[in-house]
Parts: sequence; structure tokens; C-alpha cells
Amino acid sequence: MPDASRTARPAGERASLYTEITARIIAELEAGRLPWMQPWGDTATPLGLPRNAASGRTYSGVNVLILWGAVITGGFSSQSWLTYRQALALGGNVRKGERGTTVVYADRFIPDRERHRQREDGDEVQAVHFLKRFTVFNTGQCDNLPDGIATAPPPIPEGLILPRAEALIRASGVDVRIGGAKAFYHVQKDYVQVPSPQAFFETINWHRTAFHELGHASGAVHRLKRDLYGYFGSRKYIFEELVAEIASAYLCAALGIVPTVRHADYLGAWLDLLRGDDHAIVPAASQASKAADYLLACLPEAAGPTDDGREAV
Repeated sequence: MPDASRTARPAGERASLYTEITARIIAELEAGRLPWMQPWGDTATPLGLPRNAASGRTYSGVNVLILWGAVITGGFSSQSWLTYRQALALGGNVRKGERGTTVVYADRFIPDRERHRQREDGDEVQAVHFLKRFTVFNTGQCDNLPDGIATAPPPIPEGLILPRAEALIRASGVDVRIGGAKAFYHVQKDYVQVPSPQAFFETINWHRTAFHELGHASGAVHRLKRDLYGYFGSRKYIFEELVAEIASAYLCAALGIVPTVRHADYLGAWLDLLRGDDHAIVPAASQASKAADYLLACLPEAAGPTDDGREAV
């Protein structure tokens, strides 16, 4: 066993770690989530306490809150975690580019000076509390793990994703990951994340969201090469959101999908921000057409966008 006095962190660093953990919990609360409950309605993630996949031990204390939050934001379908070395020891590996989650180990030790003072004065020793950081990875972030440990996301019930939409997503070649509580396109890693259809009040609206994120993905540098690096609230950011939302509307129309949420309702919020620029909507609609055309062109000609006998677009 290593000398605990060597693993203890300075007081300032310990305070920083407590602050960091508290900030995470506050962020969850500000997002409207209670991190001490299991707030997901996504059946892709099993209920239960997070556990270490190698030792089988369940995590406790604040680590439960940290790892529950990581499952939700990461869209993982497992409550099992490993350190980098544990994944290697099991014959697997953490996928390149995956970001780990910091958990903490709390303990206490008795410094040598306290032991010496006890021998000299006979007073009760004062233990020093400390936190130690560890980085863990969800088994869903790992490859080549043994069958009993590897994460296999449960299949989505048949019919929730319309076949013509599934065909378009598959043909696009975009890495679309289903799960989690957020929909986004990750520019640097070039993948789309969309919550599962079951997470939507009306599953038909999943398609509008998925196509919106596909619209963003169409702008990648190796596709249509749009500027996707505008900061939140900037004109570039707003313009790209318009492009993706209009592209989603075009794709739904081309495939005969009618979401219950009207695209115009969403566009109105962006148009309010663009009232000072009456030229913005025209190039946004043009770029959206190019995005929709690019994605629809990925479909095999024989399939056609509607898959129901209507003429292909």
C-alpha cells in the first residue's frame, strides 16, 4: 500500500476539487435536472448504481451523482466504468479521442507529525482528510472488451424510426449516435448525437431533430464546407442554425414526413434575431437546399426518398 502522505494533495488543490465537483452539481440543477435522482426517461440506459466493470464494486457518495450525470450527457447505455489501465488489462482499449470522467476517492490519514505529537503529549491525533482523482471511462467508450463487460445498446423498437429516414441516415455516411439527453453535431469529431425516439413526447418529431443535426453535418469541411465555427449567439451561429432548420424542413417534405412541430414556429425565433438583416434568409435557404440535395443524393436511386411508389426527388 502506498504511503498516504504522498498521495494527499495540498489544501488549495483539495479545495479546488471540492469547488469543481460542486460546480458540476450546480450546473445540473441549473439545467433543470436533479442529479440525486435518475432523471432519464430513455429506456436505453438501465436503472441502477454505477459500478466498476472490473471489480464489480458500486460507486458511492458524490461519484454516483457525477457518473449519473456523465451517463446522461454522454448518451451512454451502460452504468459500467473502467480506468484506462483496467480496460487494457481486460484486453480492450479506450477509443481514441474519448474523454474520461473524473471521480474521486475520499480517505484520511494521520501525518507523522501528529503521531510524534501523540507520543510526546499523549493528545488525540488529528487525521487529515483528502481527495484523490481518478479518470474513468464508460464501457460504451471502449472497444474489444470481453462479451460479459462490453456495452451493447438495446435495439430501438421497430417502427419508431421510419424506414425511409433510416435509409437516408445510413446512406449519408454520417456517424449518427442515438442516446443521451441532447441533440448536437460535434464538429471536431464529425458525429451526430440524437436522443432516442422514445425520449420524445411524439416520436415523429425525432425525425425533424435528427435531420436538423444531419443538416449541420452536411457542412463539414469534407462535405459542403460551410463555416461551422461561429460562437453561440453570433451571426455565424444563427445563420448556421437557420440553414440546418430549413434543411430539416426540406428533408421532411422530400421524404413525406410530417412532424407535429412546425418548422416555421422554430424559424420565427431565429428570424426575430435577424430582423436587422433582411438579406439573411435568402442565402440561408439556398445553403439549406444544397444541404438537403447533398443528403438526398446519397440515397440509392432505386429506393427513392419516399419508398412508397412516389417519384424520387
